[in-house]
Amino acid sequence: MSDNPALVWFGLDLRLADNPALERAIAQQGAVLPVFLWAPDEESPWSPGAASRWWLHQSLEELEAALAKRGSKLTVRRGPTAEALLALAAESGAKSIFWNRRYEPAAITRDRELERRLRERGIAAESCPGNLLFEPGTILNASGKPYQVFTAFWRACLAMPGPAEPTPAPSRLRAPAQWPASLEISKLGLEPKADWAGGMRQTWRPGERGACKQMTAFLGSGIEIYATDRDRPDHGGTSRLSPHLHFGEISARRIWHEVRRHGAAADSYVRQIGWREFSHHLLFHYPHTPREALRPEFHRFAWRTDAAGLRAWTRGKTGYPLVDAGMRELWHTGWMHNRVRMLAASFLVKHLMLPWQEGAAWFWDTLVDADLANNTMGWQWSAGCGADAAPYFRIFNPVIQGERFDPEGEYVRRWVPELARVPNQWIHRPWEAAGVDLGKKYPRPIVEHAAARKRALAALGARSFAG
Repeated sequence: MSDNPALVWFGLDLRLADNPALERAIAQQGAVLPVFLWAPDEESPWSPGAASRWWLHQSLEELEAALAKRGSKLTVRRGPTAEALLALAAESGAKSIFWNRRYEPAAITRDRELERRLRERGIAAESCPGNLLFEPGTILNASGKPYQVFTAFWRACLAMPGPAEPTPAPSRLRAPAQWPASLEISKLGLEPKADWAGGMRQTWRPGERGACKQMTAFLGSGIEIYATDRDRPDHGGTSRLSPHLHFGEISARRIWHEVRRHGAAADSYVRQIGWREFSHHLLFHYPHTPREALRPEFHRFAWRTDAAGLRAWTRGKTGYPLVDAGMRELWHTGWMHNRVRMLAASFLVKHLMLPWQEGAAWFWDTLVDADLANNTMGWQWSAGCGADAAPYFRIFNPVIQGERFDPEGEYVRRWVPELARVPNQWIHRPWEAAGVDLGKKYPRPIVEHAAARKRALAALGARSFAG
């Protein structure tokens, strides 16, 4: 048993159950010193957005409370990461530091430098597998190259040995002889000064307990109908686990094992977990993609500039009810149904012909589940410039999408109350309804669908994008 504590650095793994770094620290049979570091500059320009910072504050408070129940504490410091960890090691006498890997480009660079500096000081540095089912870089095609088609990638994943069973949270953690000084979580300034987060508070319960409760609810009533209802924003047929998974409040392998116990009914949901894996696989192998298209011809594409159109889109005032409902749900709750995300993204890049990076930046700031890999792949898929992307001629019709996936208009009426009294047959095309006064309470469409589609097809059909 060591007299020197093992330091556990928490990042996007804000849980005690099934936490590899915590387990490695406990295995040293000494004291455990849990640490959280706030160093947003090291992730610039992809430091957490406003909605993510709000969630992070709540999740850290939950983690702090969970540690207290086990006789431990969370030590909170500001970065830079290497300097903060070296200082804590010196103050506490820690000779080993454990953390779980992240796979964003900035995190990979940071961790390599961190390991070098710690080892120069004689401190054992060990990064553990992160919150994925399969390590990026281990799933390659027959030529040893990364996959760019999801189906082939996921088939290769399923041929691998499955992830290990998840492990439970420790019941007790041995405390160090003396606790180092710590900042209060509130001093990090994560919560907004002006209280705009009321809708998120009403919608979510961040933290490990909230994640477990949400998973239990989904497995109890949602998994059996997921395949048929996941595209229906009016039915709420999704798991709503994405922010919990992003912040590591629940592990991917725990979800994998618990969901798969439901047999064939779980296949559709497990496949969505596969898309998350694919997103991280792509980001790992193509680290330039958060800013640049994977397909090089899109570097020359002549995107439009339209400040008024962009603002109308961000505020949910495009004049297309399902698009606007999604954007308003996002503004109020920090989340948007995935089917509507695809429609909203398609509208921005194909109806308005605005750069996908503009949409990615807005989602990054407003989503509580803003994940760099998922956000990047989703936007590049919608724009047709990424791996396994939607073909350029796939341009969602907002009216048809609404009539198919929100046929009674329940979702639209919830988020666009100006249209609450519009009959079902006109709810997704209010400009055709008699007695609807457009332009005052609800805007007219900012672009006509047929004309926008024709313009997009002409531009996107020129595959060389010469100019």
